[in-house]
Amino acid sequence: MAKISVVGSGGWGTAIAVMLLKNGHDVTLWSFFKEESDELRKNRENMRFLPGVKLDEAMILTSDINDCKGSDIIVMASPSHAVRNTAKVLAPVVADGQIILNIAKGIEEETYYTMSEVIKEEIPNCRIAVMSGPSHAEEVSRGIPTTNTVASDDMEIAEYIQNIFMNPSFRVYTNPDIKGVELGGSIKNVIALCCGILDGMGLGDNTKAALMTRGLVEMKRLGVVLGAKSETFNGLSGVGDLIVTCMSVHSRNLRAGRLIGQGKSLEEAQKEVNMVVEGVKTCRAVKELADKVGVELPIINEAYKVLFEGEDVKVALSNLMGRLKKNESEQDFLNID
Repeated sequence: MAKISVVGSGGWGTAIAVMLLKNGHDVTLWSFFKEESDELRKNRENMRFLPGVKLDEAMILTSDINDCKGSDIIVMASPSHAVRNTAKVLAPVVADGQIILNIAKGIEEETYYTMSEVIKEEIPNCRIAVMSGPSHAEEVSRGIPTTNTVASDDMEIAEYIQNIFMNPSFRVYTNPDIKGVELGGSIKNVIALCCGILDGMGLGDNTKAALMTRGLVEMKRLGVVLGAKSETFNGLSGVGDLIVTCMSVHSRNLRAGRLIGQGKSLEEAQKEVNMVVEGVKTCRAVKELADKVGVELPIINEAYKVLFEGEDVKVALSNLMGRLKKNESEQDFLNID
């Protein structure tokens, strides 16, 4: 049995805490705000994100960061925009060599860091790993069969986490490509947002399949330039997560995109979804990062224009469909579109 602290009591953090407790581990679920932790203790249920999923009395629910001391693994489950601030709060209680597993998906604006890089900057004495893949909290919390990938520069850590997390309904693979795993899990949110826009416009399966396929090309193109392995994007944290986020009723990015495709503003869409839409901030960060390293990403660029420059969705689609003729086979990911 391991002692595990899950830092962040949103849907994904709660689902992971529920699963790890069922795996027989000693689990603490930490909330950033005291009122959130009080509500969880009162109801023994995360009524906002996972209604109907009960939190066993054995799970420690707290807002005191000191309760995370001495953990074998700390799971970072904050929304991506809150990871740096949460890491600052966590840092004083982290011992040298502490294993931190990040499960948040995103790229930090301004620095363009992945979440593991943000955590490592704030907690340099930790050992880091990341986990990603097609895994909606609503399904994992109910034991629906799911597979994920855990990545680390230290494969002993990856294999240790694999053993902690695996059960008959949650299968974990290992991967040494931490950069590729994180980029896949982040960029797919932008592509899912775009797929939602297509749905909102009333377009068909042909259009959506084309966008997902070419979106995967853009994920690979940027990833390879940044040092990731192309084959990582063919796996669970790439195409696997892309499929589920672009197709599932649980996808908040897809829902927000649909509202935008129906004519609502970004602000109206985010308000109606009423949860963090990771693809919005990630779109800005990915677009700026790609510009910085000289990689052209046509879908991401049009998404940026729609979200932040007021471009009409019909114009964005026309721009993509009217681009110059290309060869589908890419040998060089630099400046090829």
